[in-house]
Amino acid sequence: MMTDGVEDGTGRVPVPGRRRRAGGARRQRALEAAARVLAERGYERTRFSDVAKEAGVAVSTLQTYFGAREDMVIEALYSSTEAEAAALEAAAAGLEDPWQRVVALLDRGMAPVPTQVWRMLLECWHASAHDPELAAHSAGLQERYRRPFVGAVDDGVARGVFRTRWPTTHIVTSLVAILDGLIIPRVLDHSYFDHAGVRDVIIAQAAALLGVDETAGHAADAAGPPAEGRGSAEVGGTAPARGTPTTS
Repeated sequence: MMTDGVEDGTGRVPVPGRRRRAGGARRQRALEAAARVLAERGYERTRFSDVAKEAGVAVSTLQTYFGAREDMVIEALYSSTEAEAAALEAAAAGLEDPWQRVVALLDRGMAPVPTQVWRMLLECWHASAHDPELAAHSAGLQERYRRPFVGAVDDGVARGVFRTRWPTTHIVTSLVAILDGLIIPRVLDHSYFDHAGVRDVIIAQAAALLGVDETAGHAADAAGPPAEGRGSAEVGGTAPARGTPTTS
């Protein structure tokens, strides 16, 4: 039984107090069906009967797999949001240049993935406000989501590629908040949302925060030298970056 909301050593953030039950591949398919229903109907309106119909199984089978309806719904939220965090980590894997890693992370955060993914994130946040156990999972998941950004920014500062006046934690918080905020117009399909135009703005903002020339890929002098003793440095910006600081 999982009893805390911190990582279990595998990089995954267990949902505290939720017991995983046997079922194998069939159980996994039922969990995926629960995620689809959850994305369509919402946290409060997802019922065993809805999921049973979607999965093509009996309600009693779902009860065997998950126990209570709440456990099924919360595990579906966990599974879906966990998958998105893993996808973000994979986006920058293998890239050595800190600026390219930041751009890859931002691009993944803005990627045109299925709307279900964004709906699930919204439902996770909504449910976390009412469920202390899920809130603990949400906090751990957010830290995992931030970690690749923090690593890229710290690496860039250590190499002298990024030159910024702000601590990494503030920069990463700001960039992740922008990505989170973009979920709303995408889920609601707002007509004003222009992916390409918004991407250009976000990359330019990241470049400015990190002291990177987004067109040349060079660190700019305007931000001044990196601050000392910050522990966690700061974040970067746009397209292909060569990461060479400029001199005045």
